[in-house]
Amino acid sequence: MPLIPNIIHHGAVHGVTGSCHELVYADDASLLVDCGLFQGAETSAGGAGPSSPAIDFPLDRIRALVVSHVHIDHVGRIPYLLAAGFTGPIYCSKPSAMLLPEVLEDAIKVGVTRNRSMIDAYLRQLQKQLVALPYGRWSALVADSENGPAIRLQKAGHILGSAYVECRLQTGAGPRTVVFSGDLGAPHAPLLSAPQSPEYADILVLESTYGDRCHEGRRERSARLQKIIERALENRGAVLIPAFSIGRTQELLYEIEDIIHRNRQQLSARGLPWQELEIVVDSPLASRFTRLYRQLRPYWDDEAKQRLGEGRHPLSFEQLRTVDSHSDHLSIVNYIVRRKYPCIVVAASGMCAGGRIVNYLKALVEQPETDIVFVGYQARGTPGRAIQSYGPGGGYVDLDGRRYRIEADVHTLSGYSAHADQSDLVNFVTGMPRAPADIRLIHGDPGAKEHLAAKLRKLLPASRVHIPA
Repeated sequence: MPLIPNIIHHGAVHGVTGSCHELVYADDASLLVDCGLFQGAETSAGGAGPSSPAIDFPLDRIRALVVSHVHIDHVGRIPYLLAAGFTGPIYCSKPSAMLLPEVLEDAIKVGVTRNRSMIDAYLRQLQKQLVALPYGRWSALVADSENGPAIRLQKAGHILGSAYVECRLQTGAGPRTVVFSGDLGAPHAPLLSAPQSPEYADILVLESTYGDRCHEGRRERSARLQKIIERALENRGAVLIPAFSIGRTQELLYEIEDIIHRNRQQLSARGLPWQELEIVVDSPLASRFTRLYRQLRPYWDDEAKQRLGEGRHPLSFEQLRTVDSHSDHLSIVNYIVRRKYPCIVVAASGMCAGGRIVNYLKALVEQPETDIVFVGYQARGTPGRAIQSYGPGGGYVDLDGRRYRIEADVHTLSGYSAHADQSDLVNFVTGMPRAPADIRLIHGDPGAKEHLAAKLRKLLPASRVHIPA
């Protein structure tokens, strides 16, 4: 008989995608935290992967699902979870409850069906199961209100609505608290409040995406982004930024608006004032999320609210152009190629594994005037990882079955990652008044987990720090 509580990891164990963790709190009852898609070459122990996303674990004891945030690698398998028969409550923060239907509608269109009646039926079922929770308040699990766990969501600073999940259990050995970090954000991220450490955890399940490195500071990364933009514009080239539709895109717009605002009286290149530089967001989904982000202004941090008070519009400024239809998308790709039109293009997907960024890359990756800027993690097996790894050496990338030389300049701005770096992760743990007895490192490549584990073992010798197999 396994010990209670027991944690079974159904994803994000050997990599950074497919996050899905089952907390078994009774012999016949458990709680699922996240249910995400795998990307690149990553798979689950049960054989699920990018091309086989069906649920590969039993659901009979799962009483509820808790969503830490709405990135696709944390929620993308929810349609398959419902299709497998899960009818329990789906808990998330109030902002996530607004964003999740948009994310999953898009995921269904891409991976399941474009039949409108089927999509609408699915979304109605999702709304029936969604339970929006406020931050900072303990809530009993509806499915087990008498003797089940209580959960509390705390701000994680990763994207709007993101949370780490505290679970308070009653066990035969007494009360136990288990904390799932979800994805933690870096302090001083645009629009978001920095995460605060938990009060306590017997067991901490901690992400480790950047457990082996530290990001540059916000001021430094903004200066680097400005220099990259200026260099590309001098060459009359385009700046391509692959970015996830939710979170990263909005943060980039926020930072680009600030660069334009600070340099509004200057030239970005010969004959091109900063105020005339066009920023293209080529993603219908990103456009919808940006509108939702504007509706969620009460959840913005104090700096963002201050900019609004000054009459600025960080997510809807004058130079911003959104592209919705596919025909408009193809037209602007051709226009940039034909006219060598200097502009900034932000398009999904963030790892170049699909989406409209692929057409931009196919058209422009072999042009030396182009600059490609990575602002987030690139998983193994994705085109983004190939460009990031082989671009600086003049290598190649395979896109839609064809091989392309990488003639564009390739840059990585780790400071724009929505993930905490090693020092942030360490501070999250050491900021707790009492160190966790058990720290389990997930959601990271092997090297990142090993580096973070070594750091934590040195600082917290009384804690058991381990990496689940």
